[in-house]
Amino acid sequence: MSMDKAVLGLDTSYYTTSAALVAVDTHLADARLADARRAVSVPSGERGLAQSEAVFRHLLALPEVLDEALEEAAAAVGGRVKVVAVAASVAPRPEMGSYMPVFKVAEGFGRSLAAALGVPFVPVTHQEGHLRAGLETSGAGPVLADGHRLLALHLSGGTSELLLLEPAGGVRTRRGGRRRPLFEVILLGGTIDLHAGQFLDHLGVHMGLPFPAGSHLEQLAEGGRAEEGRPEAVTLPVSGGLRDDRYYFSLSGPLSAAYRALEAGARPADVAWAAQRTLAKALEKMVRPAIEATRIKDVLVAGGVASNRYLRQRLAERLGHRAVGARLYFPETALCVDNAVGVAWQGVAAARLTR
Repeated sequence: MSMDKAVLGLDTSYYTTSAALVAVDTHLADARLADARRAVSVPSGERGLAQSEAVFRHLLALPEVLDEALEEAAAAVGGRVKVVAVAASVAPRPEMGSYMPVFKVAEGFGRSLAAALGVPFVPVTHQEGHLRAGLETSGAGPVLADGHRLLALHLSGGTSELLLLEPAGGVRTRRGGRRRPLFEVILLGGTIDLHAGQFLDHLGVHMGLPFPAGSHLEQLAEGGRAEEGRPEAVTLPVSGGLRDDRYYFSLSGPLSAAYRALEAGARPADVAWAAQRTLAKALEKMVRPAIEATRIKDVLVAGGVASNRYLRQRLAERLGHRAVGARLYFPETALCVDNAVGVAWQGVAAARLTR
């Protein structure tokens, strides 16, 4: 009996345990066979967990999440799925010395499963998984597949970087479908203090919102949305641009200013709105000179913070203005946050499983 072939992806980021299966064959309408995730809970009022505690939570959750993914995949194809490779996130970023203990859970499980099944193990970084999810679910993928470079923003609680994606070869699917090229990641700049997700999380927890606070702060900010033609109730400083041949932005000053505004009696909704606006403006100030210097007009925005609707709208409008002429690409909202789907997709490309 023939079985659908798939790549298994595993990811144990700081706060999400994930397993996913992506089909290798292209006759399916959606190659995503399974996407199972479990959030790592954080006590109320806290802004995170110790790495040792997060590792323990992943060790407990991953076997169950893996079972869920395998059952989901079997139901999707109406039978058994043959795992032909295992991909796992093994480090935060594709650079020498990048390390975080939580990723050793996915790596350890992944290597053991691959050995037991007699299939290749594909090491992937967490950042590559986010970028691949964006390439696969937006118009950015064909740009890279055609041999063109991309700028990319990776925005999360642990990474806020401006990147250059260089095509590094690709393979065609057996049925002549889309190419999935690999890519080289070149760091151009990023935050010099707080990450985008940290900025939103710290402010949100300070205002009593659950952690991670991004989606809750976004909802709160709707109550502080500035009306057309009226001044902002709260304004925060903006810092970003090019300094010493490095593109940068800074958020520690805006966070301190937000705290002061709250202490002075500003409405939390107004501060939340101002925080979103300031983050978008800081990113714009960093990315715009990079577009001008590289003459690369295609910009992928990935990572958990890329799910913010205001951020998407503001960046698309400002960088897409004819004065700049950029084309912005965003992943599906569900694949902005941590997941193993992008890891599995990257595994398909890296293992050269398609023809």
